[in-house]
Amino acid sequence: MKRILILLVLTLVFSSCKDQVKLDTQTTAKVTDDYVVAEHYTKKEVSITMRDGIKLHTTIYSPKDTSKQYPILMQRTPYSCKPYGDNEFKSKIGPNQYLMKEGNIIVYQDVRGRWNSEGVYDNMRAFIPNKTGEQFDEASDTYDTIDWLVKNVENNNGNVGTWGISYPGFYTTYSTLSGHPALKAASPQACIGDFFFDDFFHNGAFLLSYWRATSVFGYMKDQPTKEAWYKFPEIGTEDQYQFFLDAGPLSNLNTYYGEDNEFWNQIKSHPNYDEFWQSRGIIQHLKDVKPATLIVGGLFDAEDLYGPFNTYKSIEKNSDNYNAVVFGPWSHGDWARNKDRQVVGNIHFGDQISDDFQKNIETKFFNHFLKGKADGTLDLPEAHFFNTGTKQWTDFTAWPPENSVKESYFMQPEQRLTQQANRMVATSDFISDPKKPVPYTEDVKVVFTPRKFMTDDQRFASRRPDVLTFETEVLENDVTLAGDILAKLQVSTTGTSADWIVKVIDVFPAETKNTDDVQDHLKLSNYHMMVRSETMRGRFRNSMSTPEPFVPNQKTAVNIKLQDVLHTFKKGHKIQVQVQSTFFPYIDINPQTYVDNIFETKASDFKAQTHKVYNDSEIEFTVLK
Repeated sequence: MKRILILLVLTLVFSSCKDQVKLDTQTTAKVTDDYVVAEHYTKKEVSITMRDGIKLHTTIYSPKDTSKQYPILMQRTPYSCKPYGDNEFKSKIGPNQYLMKEGNIIVYQDVRGRWNSEGVYDNMRAFIPNKTGEQFDEASDTYDTIDWLVKNVENNNGNVGTWGISYPGFYTTYSTLSGHPALKAASPQACIGDFFFDDFFHNGAFLLSYWRATSVFGYMKDQPTKEAWYKFPEIGTEDQYQFFLDAGPLSNLNTYYGEDNEFWNQIKSHPNYDEFWQSRGIIQHLKDVKPATLIVGGLFDAEDLYGPFNTYKSIEKNSDNYNAVVFGPWSHGDWARNKDRQVVGNIHFGDQISDDFQKNIETKFFNHFLKGKADGTLDLPEAHFFNTGTKQWTDFTAWPPENSVKESYFMQPEQRLTQQANRMVATSDFISDPKKPVPYTEDVKVVFTPRKFMTDDQRFASRRPDVLTFETEVLENDVTLAGDILAKLQVSTTGTSADWIVKVIDVFPAETKNTDDVQDHLKLSNYHMMVRSETMRGRFRNSMSTPEPFVPNQKTAVNIKLQDVLHTFKKGHKIQVQVQSTFFPYIDINPQTYVDNIFETKASDFKAQTHKVYNDSEIEFTVLK
């Protein structure tokens, strides 16, 4: 009965939408101070016609005080504008409670082909740079929507802002390409940038943690609906590790979806970074962006790190607009929650962190460009980052910081990590067995995307024979990483295929005291806190679009870029690097035998192999000076 209830709860969570339920900001039962939206806003539902005749369901919340004009704040979402009905209100609207309470026209829209909107849904619909006639994409749908709103919604001041988290963050990024002059400000948050590097894949490795979510995006509908039309596969267990291990090759998962799930079929048909995936990326189109942008992300976001970092960097490089970035000690969407204590996993980072962002950054940003002079003189930092080691905010005039340098640490014999290269040929070896993959955390559960593992204790992994550990001496001075990390591995394998996972870990001193947030079975004494990790499917080491096998026993270079961090390894701590070849079931298991399409592997393809990491392997940090 317990298993059935858990699965039922998971289904209910998914059946609304991934982010609205997870963020708990749009449909919560009660706002903390009993603010009642219906007492301050009127609600109206309309269908806005796009240039090709398709009608998109749009919900408009307007302040009851009509004595002044307001800007429009809009979110376009694939996850539903619920609740539907002119007399049914969300309990919280807008990006945050401050923007809600001070008065703004808040708009939500079901994107094309989703929920109560007409049309055909296309997952990460490709951008068309030079549209003609009735050609459409999400940019043109945004333009047509904004155009209707500013012409038809009473008491609007002609200025529009967009915001969204995760997939709605992708649509927010997309809005900046609409070209509508009324769009003055956009805040893409935890924004998907490219599904081959966010969410469903990491450098070509398929994320099993997203497999059930394929239901959300893969089942099509043929008419508007206010109820969920998709369902989730029943896996019949609370042990996700064992479920996927027993399932075996990815091809065996077909029985749960068949031919009805379009996105699952697309994933299977495009295992490489081909035109299908490339065309759906939005990063490469972010040139000459006009609206002011505020990019927001969580340094411990297990879903979308690639997107916000690269969205900011692309706009910064290719546009002259106001462009700022904020990264805090958050997991996916934490900044939109109203929690007093900010905790990720076992680590407490501070109090009122999200509220401070909402009040003093997000609200100021939108008010300046939508209600103020909008002249680009906003008194906010270019880059506002939380140092996850010192647990303090730091402001920079650029990101990565201008006063940063590259420093390399080498992976030496006897588990040493040093800044002195030892060019004598030596290797660290381990056997990678697909039947006994390394778990990504000690407590694997049936979850959508894990959160706490991003700061989890890695002692369990360092004590396994199939995980290589390299560690500095106790640090005599603070070392602050501020930017990206590049692992430059020199490896070989007895097989023809392999994955490589690199983790950067902060080893706490033995005298570190526990806090109330630590799990009962753990101690912060000698805690191995994961700071950053990343996976590289080895077949893509030279090209994401043209995979190639390893030559058995041949020394080969594999470079892995880890997403940016701002983290100080304090004096008395140690820097540790772990290297392994499985990270299960966060990602799928590599058969370690080269096949053209990993979604078509057979059980006989999976073989244990011996992997070697040579001692001229290094990890290049961006170090703040």
